[in-house]
Amino acid sequence: MGYLETRVNTPYDDRKMVVTSGLDKPERFWGSYRPGLYFGLKSRDIHSLLTGLMWYFPKRLRPGGDGVRHWCEQSDGLEKYGWLQHDGSTFGIQEIQDGPFIITTSFVKRLGGLHGGDWTARVSVDYKTEYADLIDEEVSLLWYTALEEGGKNYIKPSNFASKLTGVRGETTGLGEFSIKLFNYTGSVNHESYLSTNYLGLDLLKETVISSLRLVQDKTKKQNRIVLAGDILGQDGTIKRSPNFIATQVIATVPFSMDIVFESGSFGTRQNTLAGDIYTSTLSWHSTRFAQRFEDTFGLKTKGYGPKEINFAQAALSNMIGGIGYFYGASRVQSVYTKDPVPYWKAPLYTAVPSRSFFPRGFLWDEGFHGLLIGAWDLDVELDIICHWFDLMNVEGWIPREQILGIEALAKVPQEFVTQKNTNANPPTFFLTLEYILRRYEDQLTEGRLSILERLYPRLQAWFTWFNITQRGSLPSSYRWRGRDAHTNRELNPKTLTSGLDDYPRASHPTDDEMHVDLRCWIAIAANVMSKLADLLGRDGYKYEQTSEYLSDNKVLNKLHWSDYIQQYADYGYHTDSVELRRPKPSPRSQQTQSMEMIRITLKDPEYRLVDSTFGYVSLFPLFLQLIKPDSPKLKKVLDDIEDPNLLWTNYGLRSLAKTSPLYMKRNSEHDPPYWRGQIWMNMNFLAIRALHYYANESGPYSKQANKLYIKLRHNVIENLIMQYYKTGYLWEQYSDKTGEGSGCRPFNGWTALVVLIMGEHY
Repeated sequence: MGYLETRVNTPYDDRKMVVTSGLDKPERFWGSYRPGLYFGLKSRDIHSLLTGLMWYFPKRLRPGGDGVRHWCEQSDGLEKYGWLQHDGSTFGIQEIQDGPFIITTSFVKRLGGLHGGDWTARVSVDYKTEYADLIDEEVSLLWYTALEEGGKNYIKPSNFASKLTGVRGETTGLGEFSIKLFNYTGSVNHESYLSTNYLGLDLLKETVISSLRLVQDKTKKQNRIVLAGDILGQDGTIKRSPNFIATQVIATVPFSMDIVFESGSFGTRQNTLAGDIYTSTLSWHSTRFAQRFEDTFGLKTKGYGPKEINFAQAALSNMIGGIGYFYGASRVQSVYTKDPVPYWKAPLYTAVPSRSFFPRGFLWDEGFHGLLIGAWDLDVELDIICHWFDLMNVEGWIPREQILGIEALAKVPQEFVTQKNTNANPPTFFLTLEYILRRYEDQLTEGRLSILERLYPRLQAWFTWFNITQRGSLPSSYRWRGRDAHTNRELNPKTLTSGLDDYPRASHPTDDEMHVDLRCWIAIAANVMSKLADLLGRDGYKYEQTSEYLSDNKVLNKLHWSDYIQQYADYGYHTDSVELRRPKPSPRSQQTQSMEMIRITLKDPEYRLVDSTFGYVSLFPLFLQLIKPDSPKLKKVLDDIEDPNLLWTNYGLRSLAKTSPLYMKRNSEHDPPYWRGQIWMNMNFLAIRALHYYANESGPYSKQANKLYIKLRHNVIENLIMQYYKTGYLWEQYSDKTGEGSGCRPFNGWTALVVLIMGEHY
């Protein structure tokens, strides 16, 4: 392959961002880094030992293993699951509601030795209060250990006189270790184990289901579903070593058991972290977490009660508990490569938007996540930023969706796997960095500053990449790439790269359209680059000049202000006269099935501002605080925000005005509306943050901004808390009509920014 072909998968050639990881950061070595599972622990080792929980209720198990829980699946229909407390480094407590049962999972880590220390996990099963009259229900808990491919590692089943099958093993990263299972409360009715080779890391549940056997328990005179013991094939005459071991414990509810991982290099232990010692240790961590939470966000001092504080703790904990550690290679493509090619293999430490639906890293989501994570633990957030920017190629491009490893790949439709290097995503990490520089500049120790020093040239490359690849046809204009100008299946071709997917843009994509939201993102990026250059003693003059130019309201207004409608808007080749129609088959057609709906253009498009559409995109000059505090245009934007016929609801700002032509319209036969009226929390956070800014800036509209700030903040907080206690979840989006959650659940990504809104951390 030639020079141009290889640029897309050639790493950026400066110093690596991640210089200490794995065992160099023992406090972050082990964690709940498998967010796509209901409960599982792994280490930040590229060939980690994987541990996890599966469970089912024998009376309720259906054919084909339907009812076995493992991966977070919306189709499981659980009433609730999520972390109640999680500090990101030492412990976590999670509650899962499955039918009449409450399952509590928790873990505590204990540092020591050379290999990341010990940990203990506890799994408890009980009845919900309203089902207390149920008796003799059994639960089957399966705890498994698996080896990832690669490395000279081994595991084998072992019995440690605890009467439950455990595991002994050794890996390069962990040295020698043992895993022991202890019955804490209740009694074990039956125990069995499986030692085998898994079908695939994405097929661990299937591996278990295929090895379940029905046997007669002679002591209880009943049939039981058990694991099959050793099932190991042979390579020639040599018996294979297992890479998957599971222990199944069948017990009568209520029941709890401890899973104890002990490192061979730990040294002398005063005690085993199990039983009552575990209970008291977990309680100590829980109390400490509550105090740290109050010290950080101050919700008690703001007058919030236990119900609201428990909600906020859960929102933060689900963000922190949703941090995963992934390893693998993306699939990428450039205009110079005929087919997709693999990126280099790399690790990624990142939060995820949704454990059920999006259990992987998304570039623009992560900048929003970083605001909350940075407020809780600045070093964790800087570590996340380091991992993301190590994924930058020599061009300054970062793939927007990170699908790393077999488990992540199993959740993604094939058409979304390949990432194209022409396509951007909003550079929200500049928001995170602006937040860090503004709030925590006095906490930037030598170690933290050295991270920013290493980051600076990569930020320069990223900024340059945006300015080269996303620039528009006029000076200081910008255009999202990636829209399909040739499709006739979509009412308004999607702009996935903007993050706002089906939000209406110009109806007919061309190279001459201009996007106001992207222009605002670049303005903020330039401003942050200027501030960072100043902090690091670099020459940031060009960034300062770019920031001033892109923030110049006269230039912004000339490109994007509609004098006719008095709103900010995109510009492009546009008509509102489009609709989806189903073609009628010709009389001679042999086709019996109805044909797919296609877009019909009823009136020719023309170049114009897309000012018939009003919504989130129109508000970006406000969101990113680019409108001058004394500008009359600010008054008009504030008036429009407050108008219930446009964006205002009792639950937050809707994404698209009710007066817009495509409000709540399907984009295709298969695509229901997504950013066409629903309420999204990342944009409402930006709105609340901006209103707080304008309320505290001297200007003629500060009182109006403050009034809106108080009302919008109240509406958002009240609705999210109500929906959480009603449904058990934070949601991807909320109905503008009822405030009810919609989209995927749980959505513990940017919806969790409600914690910052409650604490007024902007």
